[in-house]
Amino acid sequence: MNRCTIIRGGRILDPRNRRDESGDLYIRDGRIAGALTATEAKEAEVIDADGLVVCPGFVDIHVHLREPGQTHKETIASGTRAAAAGGFTSVVCMPNTTPPADNPGTIRRINDAVARAAAVRVYPTGCLTAGMDGEKLAPIGSLFKEGIVAVTDDGKCVQSNELMRRAVEYALMFKLPVLDHCQDASMTEDSVMNEGYWSLRLGLKGWPSAAEDVIIGRNVVLSRHFGAHIHMQHVSSAYGVDILRRARARGIRVSGEATPHHLFFTDANCADYDTHFKMNPPLRTEADRKAIIEGVLDGTLELIATDHAPHTPDEKDREFDYAAFGIIGLETAFAASLEVLHHEANAPLDLVISALTHRPAAILGLPGGHLGEGAPADVALVDPTERRRVDPDRFQSKARNCPWNGRELRGTIQRTLVAGATVWDGKEIRSA
Repeated sequence: MNRCTIIRGGRILDPRNRRDESGDLYIRDGRIAGALTATEAKEAEVIDADGLVVCPGFVDIHVHLREPGQTHKETIASGTRAAAAGGFTSVVCMPNTTPPADNPGTIRRINDAVARAAAVRVYPTGCLTAGMDGEKLAPIGSLFKEGIVAVTDDGKCVQSNELMRRAVEYALMFKLPVLDHCQDASMTEDSVMNEGYWSLRLGLKGWPSAAEDVIIGRNVVLSRHFGAHIHMQHVSSAYGVDILRRARARGIRVSGEATPHHLFFTDANCADYDTHFKMNPPLRTEADRKAIIEGVLDGTLELIATDHAPHTPDEKDREFDYAAFGIIGLETAFAASLEVLHHEANAPLDLVISALTHRPAAILGLPGGHLGEGAPADVALVDPTERRRVDPDRFQSKARNCPWNGRELRGTIQRTLVAGATVWDGKEIRSA
């Protein structure tokens, strides 16, 4: 007998397939079905979705799971539990582990841990350069054979234009996108926050947005000349958005992502030296924030990614200059993005869902991200209007470095299913 589920009476919102209707969603053996037989329907598990939105499970292509080597911060088990609680059914993990994922053995180690402990689907990336040192290329072909979906030195940026050229050419041979953390290191040495009014007032070393813009520009040129797909991670500056907009209008194979924190906060949030607002790239001005919002609304920034970056309390509870960069975001991404884009900017709900589902899936060619017949039954049931106060002590993540702590946000995850099985029931994780 086939294992079947009926998600009954919800608003089915599937932007890729232009489906927005009230009705039932059918699942057979872990995949979306067009209908069930009478016998299957009689035996099926029924999930009541009255008053809820039924949408594809979210896809995050920028997550730090910290395993191997940094499991005091996060593990594949805890990080994927956080993903499930946030409505994410697929995550792409970054290679800045210890050791870095620059060899086939480390990729196999990650995949083995995923098979043992992951609550959701996990796709690994491989390093662009050996040791993420920016000096020589990693063995991208060997990493590709182990199943990586992209290459990146996220957390660092290749400074040599010649080496970056060779890297994108090499990646193109395997049709692998290059994900780039855009930062000219010569302009950001010892910098800890955005360069501007607030850095001067607080006496902190400023980080000019030009350091991001020049690398985005470089990548546009490389993509234009060599045809590779280069994706700009966590775009934070208004001019960076403009560079991407003009490049995409010319048909150049570049793309970009926004993070919930750059949509939500500005450098003014650093006024009290609160290290929960210290991140890389830094929070910028209100003008930059508005430009990022507009970039998501017009499709210049195709997707939302969290850059989920767990740290221990002692790594963040330090002087601003010495605290670690980064925040967690998997369990707040939907509500924070919805608050800004849907409730503040009046964007339709399907735009927010698109930026969290089929668009990120398409960037890396991942399965899922939609509810078409035959697709993996990776589904999120959400309430876009329910208010909830953010309490990191209730998170599934091991980390607590959350800038939304104590804020009331609208948008909750009521259930998350992976391959038709509930992994998050709105209150706790369920074993597969």
